[in-house]
Amino acid sequence: MWTQDYDLHSHSTNSDGEHSVDYVAELMAGNAVKNWSLTDHDTISGWKDAYAAAEKLGINFIPGVEITCECGLSAQEDELELRNRDRASKSWHLLAYFPNLDPNDQRYSAFAEWLKPLQNNRIPRMEKMIAKLTELGMPVKFSEVASKAGGSIGRPHLAEVMVEKGYVESKTEAFELWIGDGLPAHVIQPKPSIREAVEMVKKCGGITSLAHPIYYGIPPAKLVDYCLENGVDSIEAFHRSHPDDYRYQLWQYCKEKSMSVSCGSDFHGESYGQTPGSMAIPIAELCF
Repeated sequence: MWTQDYDLHSHSTNSDGEHSVDYVAELMAGNAVKNWSLTDHDTISGWKDAYAAAEKLGINFIPGVEITCECGLSAQEDELELRNRDRASKSWHLLAYFPNLDPNDQRYSAFAEWLKPLQNNRIPRMEKMIAKLTELGMPVKFSEVASKAGGSIGRPHLAEVMVEKGYVESKTEAFELWIGDGLPAHVIQPKPSIREAVEMVKKCGGITSLAHPIYYGIPPAKLVDYCLENGVDSIEAFHRSHPDDYRYQLWQYCKEKSMSVSCGSDFHGESYGQTPGSMAIPIAELCF
């Protein structure tokens, strides 16, 4: 049996999304999502507003976050070529969910404290990227980028400023030419390992799922084995960027190893041409 009631991957202006928490919640409800998780990058600052918005709209909110981690394995060129990807992501992203975490629970504050260094690391990284852009003839002020961010500053905010200044025609162009992984103005962000992040999430009563695995250039079977070895609970096999054959292949490997799967639109905003919801997933293998 399949369901489209879940969307477990979305972003707001608290990280690199372009819409408020309230508006994201409205879009989710309008697209028949009944169980929604806000998973902003390295911050839980949107949870309070998400709880309130979900209650108002009559949908279930599942507190979540997307943690930026070190790469778990080195990408394989043959796998990247097979998936039509030019390069692998310079970081792996771990989705963490806390469906049973009470905001008054001590583990809530403990997890929030653990995330703070990840948020703080984003500031010096952004300053370095801005310095690189200035050297490349595209001066940007930190204050201009910071004004675009909510709880967690990131590259999409920088890309937005680059568009406004006329350095690029679109945010996509900014990433593809200048600030994407490994490009001239990119700076690597200090981050925890997958195992370190998993241990902290579990200590705080959470569930983990490896986000958008197609980005990493690892064959599905090898990826599933790695996740199992490092305590990851689930894999986001059903992500909007995954073609049907990849979704099916990864799902089957997960089934063979009795590993659950998750689904997510990875919604960042309407200007990206993205739509929340409409994520079909088999109920029997769902991570909750």
